[in-house]
Amino acid sequence: MDKKAWEKKFRNSGLREADFSTISGRPLEPLYDWDDLADLNLKKELAYPGEYPYTRGVHPSMYRGKLWTMRQFAGMGTPQQTNQRYKFLLEKGQTGLSVAFDNPTLYGWDSDHALSIGEVGRTGVAVDTMEDMEILFDEIPLDKVSTSMTINAPASWIFAMFLANAEKRHIPFAELRGTLQNDILKEYIAQKEWIFPPEPHLRLITDLMAFCADHVPQWNTISISGYHIREAGSTAAQELAFTLADGFAYVEHALRAGLDIDDFAPRLSFFFNAHLDFFEEIAKLRAARRIWARHMKERFKAKNPRSWLCRFHVQTAGCSLTAQQPELNIVRTALEALAGVLGGCQSLHTNSMDEALALPSEKAVEIALRTQQVIAFESGAANVIDPLGGSYFVEKLTNELEEEAERYFRKIEEHGGVVPAIEKGFFQREITRAAYEYQMALSRKRKISVGVNEFVNEDERLEIPLLEIDESVEKDQVRRLGEVRKRRDNGAVRAKLEALEKAAAGTANLTPFLLDCARVYGTLGEISAALISVFGEYQEQPFF
Repeated sequence: MDKKAWEKKFRNSGLREADFSTISGRPLEPLYDWDDLADLNLKKELAYPGEYPYTRGVHPSMYRGKLWTMRQFAGMGTPQQTNQRYKFLLEKGQTGLSVAFDNPTLYGWDSDHALSIGEVGRTGVAVDTMEDMEILFDEIPLDKVSTSMTINAPASWIFAMFLANAEKRHIPFAELRGTLQNDILKEYIAQKEWIFPPEPHLRLITDLMAFCADHVPQWNTISISGYHIREAGSTAAQELAFTLADGFAYVEHALRAGLDIDDFAPRLSFFFNAHLDFFEEIAKLRAARRIWARHMKERFKAKNPRSWLCRFHVQTAGCSLTAQQPELNIVRTALEALAGVLGGCQSLHTNSMDEALALPSEKAVEIALRTQQVIAFESGAANVIDPLGGSYFVEKLTNELEEEAERYFRKIEEHGGVVPAIEKGFFQREITRAAYEYQMALSRKRKISVGVNEFVNEDERLEIPLLEIDESVEKDQVRRLGEVRKRRDNGAVRAKLEALEKAAAGTANLTPFLLDCARVYGTLGEISAALISVFGEYQEQPFF
């Protein structure tokens, strides 16, 4: 039977009414076959795992050699409470730490700042000084456990506090392993947590790249993040394109600053979302590796193969979680995590079932971690490298996403590059349009969210326990911050802050100055204020 004959039988066989498109709105054919890959050079475009262009994975052995790092994004209340959660997770088999900071910390404010009132410790852990880092990582072997920190605008001075704590514990910088998110461009695009205009932030990032290349060689100095772009409402293709475009912008800025590409590029990493459209997410991750490798090798002329690798962390989609029937979030998270694994992630965070309602409880976070362990040890997904490689459907989707990403790259260049495109509102408008279209699809039931717009329990009652952050958390944190200010050498703090201001007005690498401020227990807010006095604050133009 030829394809035309099959298509006739297909059309006459009785079809259900549904929206046969991806969650991003990409129309899908009913069947994919060899004709869809007729123009694909399989040996060249796929190759072997660990071989350029890395479509099938960045390592030759992938999970046959080492499983992905299992992280649970965790932070709540005070550093003491979060330290207890870290120890709980490590005891349950977690293999890497991931720090969630509260909103005041993310904005560079001290816990006693006027704008911090009511927010301290609510959505993550509060960190004001190096003392908080000391408590946060008390009795945790920083030279043995990989640590990820999800922070951006004040990332350089939060990391300085982390380094100063390691130094005080006599742990060599060269033995520290982990990742600093440190991705300010996606803040302007999606998450909206910035301090300065783009150029000073980019300088701080480049300074940290240079410092870590010499002193903290195992640290990923930036995790270029598509996660928040997707959470803001983008499509899979927009997440892919905007994330990689940000990565190219960081490379260009570092090159202009005089850095050698093969000195810093091997420590660049990425952070992607794993949403509910199973195959689209797998294809997105495979396309990301191929695009990054090609651009790094051919466009930026990197010589070291490690500079070509798109290594990434994956987190399941927070925006897919529902407050209604929250137990179903366990199923959603499992599917998304499996997509991350089949897409070849290097580390993975699984969201907890209660996160649409509160910070995760111990029981919920344990189930989320166990989900990863079931995938790793029971599902068989880690037994074969890239088991979906060669799938007509997956390879076609991979090609389509790659082509759409390249079209977006051209549009961004037409706007003058990433920073001008941000300033003109290009990214913001694209994401807003995609989010609106998806919401309309839900409203019209073209897309189904189980328990929300279909299969609704009208008399639903919440039956899972939720974690509550007591008001005493803020009082305790503010009190301890005041005690630190009294105990420290305030003359030394003033001298280090003044030296930082002077350096910021010049061209010196600012990382050593930030480290000096951290060592004398300068606060997050004091360091922010010193830099604001030189760099100013950023105000976004309204676009809507």
